[in-house]
Amino acid sequence: MSEPILSRDNARVKHACRLRESPAARREEGLFFAEGLRLCQDLAQGLDPVEAFCTPALLAAHPECAGLAGGCTVVSEQVAEKLSGTRTPQGVFCLFPCRTTRLSGLLPGKRYVCLEHVQDPANVGALLRSAAAFGFHGAVLCGRCADPFSPKAARASMGALARLDIFCEDEIKPVLAAFHSIGAYMVAAAMAGSVPLPSADPRAHAGMAVWIGNEGNGLEADTIAAADAVVRIPMAGGVESLNAAVAGGILLWHFREVS
Repeated sequence: MSEPILSRDNARVKHACRLRESPAARREEGLFFAEGLRLCQDLAQGLDPVEAFCTPALLAAHPECAGLAGGCTVVSEQVAEKLSGTRTPQGVFCLFPCRTTRLSGLLPGKRYVCLEHVQDPANVGALLRSAAAFGFHGAVLCGRCADPFSPKAARASMGALARLDIFCEDEIKPVLAAFHSIGAYMVAAAMAGSVPLPSADPRAHAGMAVWIGNEGNGLEADTIAAADAVVRIPMAGGVESLNAAVAGGILLWHFREVS
């Protein structure tokens, strides 16, 4: 275990804070910041942390955290306050590698969730959590999606960032072409020209891409046109729509990996 960090101006602390705050830094370094006992422990089951910081109080209550990143660095409560992105620091902070890959890494016969312009990081995180829970292999984030590695998205995903391959693409057309090239069956969530979700057979296709659109505007017309099926969630009269994370969770459960 390295020497304790007592100064809020320590270079390693500043580096961690930069990764917490800056999407550009996360992309450049391929690292993201995570805070909290459960989140860090969940992520560490699938990703090896490259650095860990813990307060003495946290280590006294959870001595198992001393082994994070091959030996965590003790930080003072004042340093923990700077590291924390919350009002009540939990006392453990880790830097993890981003599990990202290129479109060439899409695999035939696997299931993927595709998010198009989903802008709320809490929705992004919740959808990733649902995808991991229902046996999806990866997630493709297209266009103006919130950063899945931001602290808010990471908290909402609850360890899914260690279980899913993550693809981040600025343009949507290359993603559609990539799925077409591997023979994935594409399902779009939309109202126009759709069929009720219960009529879509989740067992009919092994390789699948389930598309979920922007919170306010839904999917782009070109994406819907490229889909093999367009589905809607039946709802009671007078209800206009569902929250993106709730609707996505229902869709992903329906199209879950079924043995």
